[in-house]
Amino acid sequence: MKIRRALSASAATAVLLPVALAAAPVAQAVPAEEMPPCHEIGGHHNQAFVGRSFGVPQSITLGTKWNTFNATLTNTSKKEMKSFSLSAKVSNHVYNPGERYLSPYADLQYWDPAQKAWKTLREGEVASGAVPAPKTLKPRESVHVQLRFRVREGLPLGDQAYDAYAYLTGTFVDRYNGMDCTVSDVAGDTFFIRQK
Repeated sequence: MKIRRALSASAATAVLLPVALAAAPVAQAVPAEEMPPCHEIGGHHNQAFVGRSFGVPQSITLGTKWNTFNATLTNTSKKEMKSFSLSAKVSNHVYNPGERYLSPYADLQYWDPAQKAWKTLREGEVASGAVPAPKTLKPRESVHVQLRFRVREGLPLGDQAYDAYAYLTGTFVDRYNGMDCTVSDVAGDTFFIRQK
């Protein structure tokens, strides 16, 4: 899936704060991660985000070389996004028995502009994690994140075609049909892994 969407030049920019993601509001009975996605509630078609990215290569070779890209998510809706959060991930889709995930062989980092340093994202064996973000995102505001990734040698290539991706995901809490639910969208791209 190639993400090629236009981004309004007049969109306001939200400053990416180097703070931990805020907890859900006290009034919110269910944590956002436990809410159902809004698209699973019949009839919900929220076009809240426009995402764009630059720099994800079409293909990479295994090794120590970093692949740097920039990702932007813009609130294109008419309302403020509440309980907004960001996360990033490098992995692949697995369709058939015996296929492998590449994430244990991947490294993923985001640039912390306040500390002027790269910060590693990892959850167990998965190259993913939360990226600091503002608690809310107003209409036409954007968040910009610089990320980099690599896939180390040792990943078994063989005959498997890795359907790989590097994504920044934005999520917020919405309400639809009387239910709290989450809306998410991504900025990033897919890539292939080639032999040296």
